[in-house]
Amino acid sequence: MKSKHSLKWLLVLVLAMTMILAACAGGSDSSEKDTSKEPDKETDKDTEEVDEEEEEDATEADGDGGGDLVIAVLSDASSLDPAGSNDVPSSVVQANIYETLVNRDDENNIIEGLAESWEPIDDTTYEFKLRQDVKFHDGEPFTADAVKANLDRIRDPEVASPRFFLFEMITDVAVVDDHTVRITTEYPFAPLLAHLSHSGGAMVSPKSIEADYAAITGEVKAGSVITEEPVGTGYFKFDSWTPGSEIKLVKNDEYWGDKVHVDSVTFKVIPESATRNADLERGFVHIADPVQPVEVEGINNSEHSAVNQKASSSLSYIGFNTEKKPFDDPKVRKAISMMVNKEEIIEGVYDGFGIPAKGPLAPGIFGFNDDAKPTEYNVEEAKKLLAEAGLADGFKTKLWTNDNPQRMDTAIILQDSLKQLNIDVEIEVMEFGAYLEKTAEGEHDMFILGWSNPTGDADYGMYALFHSSQKGNPGNRSFYENPEVDKLLEQGRRESNPDERLNLYNKIQEYLIEDAPMVYIHHQEYLTGVSKEITGFSIDTSGIYQLQEVKFVK
Repeated sequence: MKSKHSLKWLLVLVLAMTMILAACAGGSDSSEKDTSKEPDKETDKDTEEVDEEEEEDATEADGDGGGDLVIAVLSDASSLDPAGSNDVPSSVVQANIYETLVNRDDENNIIEGLAESWEPIDDTTYEFKLRQDVKFHDGEPFTADAVKANLDRIRDPEVASPRFFLFEMITDVAVVDDHTVRITTEYPFAPLLAHLSHSGGAMVSPKSIEADYAAITGEVKAGSVITEEPVGTGYFKFDSWTPGSEIKLVKNDEYWGDKVHVDSVTFKVIPESATRNADLERGFVHIADPVQPVEVEGINNSEHSAVNQKASSSLSYIGFNTEKKPFDDPKVRKAISMMVNKEEIIEGVYDGFGIPAKGPLAPGIFGFNDDAKPTEYNVEEAKKLLAEAGLADGFKTKLWTNDNPQRMDTAIILQDSLKQLNIDVEIEVMEFGAYLEKTAEGEHDMFILGWSNPTGDADYGMYALFHSSQKGNPGNRSFYENPEVDKLLEQGRRESNPDERLNLYNKIQEYLIEDAPMVYIHHQEYLTGVSKEITGFSIDTSGIYQLQEVKFVK
């Protein structure tokens, strides 16, 4: 293995000679612009002028409540409609505005949410008893009619929700009385409660849903009204959104449960890591996400902040467009997979934060196969497979990534490694929104991305990524299609016996490792800078901030 220092010099030299940069105006849930350059002085000046006002707000907070919590994030939300997006930057904001029928605790157990209790009526029907003291931010009561309106909407083809797959098995949502609702599925669906804990099942005000339907025309898409003026039942209410700059939420004084301590929370978009960290040090922001691995030690040794480390349920991966030659051949995909040294990437790119992935599921997720045998780094075997595919002389291809330093570094490592197979790789980096759009349309050869698992269940971790019905925007950007994998995934959804479900998912993971629709790199750690001016902050395994208990301290 190369030393870390040698690896990093290689990354710098190759990046300087080969990188083709597209417009870099945004980012992903973990994307980031190059922070090695001096920040633009004009931009930095503008930041300081705004931050001086925020610093005054923070210092006015007392030790128990009040104050404006400022979170520096990489990238803006794409939508504030729970049915309108499937990305983490949107979900972290939505989670504070809306609520779901049920929640998950740290042990992956289903707990109460907007539903006080639930019970199975038969193999395909659940009955939920709803809280009676809940109101939406617009004053409308939360009732069974609201649950029906939301679950019917997310399954409506006219809405075309990228989260449709979460609830496509639901056949009926019946209102029993004002605070009782029954949900029926086409077949026994074991992870129904886990799916209902996902932010895609968040409850939007029925008035907002009506207004949104009324506004849909050829030019106005579904979700436009909801995303511009989101109305939920959560402990924060929507205040304002300046796209590309910041989203502000304010305390919901009428919240049915324990109220938040702070007056407001502002999600400030700051793509540059150096600027986020400087603002964290100066007290202009209180949470900086993400912290780069090389920055952890410096922040932890400071007097102002510390890094919150959280093992995640996410997967980082290199995907192939399996509908394009030569990636339609599993031998080619497997050969490239064998050229990825996961340990080298984790140590050299992520400074040791994270664990190697065996397959698509992280440890702790229901269905994780601990006995699975991952694809190992093996240059000679890779050459043999490529020769069997008739490509001993190699070929030319493109590798896409978004403007995330770890993903860019990973791309360079793969580019260098594949030279040993005579594969000439051209790297292209683009802004996150364009990146998602183009990969959803299948315009790519290879790409680097990630996938989190907020339900804690194998169905979410594999159905969207690998079922042939989910090609494109829902998750299957590899455009992978395998009838046997489809069959097993569908059986996994229908099987109610946990042991049988585990057997099915073990088989699926073995197929996916051998068929190699993607290279499973690692399960990362979330690294978040947290000011010592606040307490009560945490982040869950899917990357969602927990802000209800955050308060300022002196």
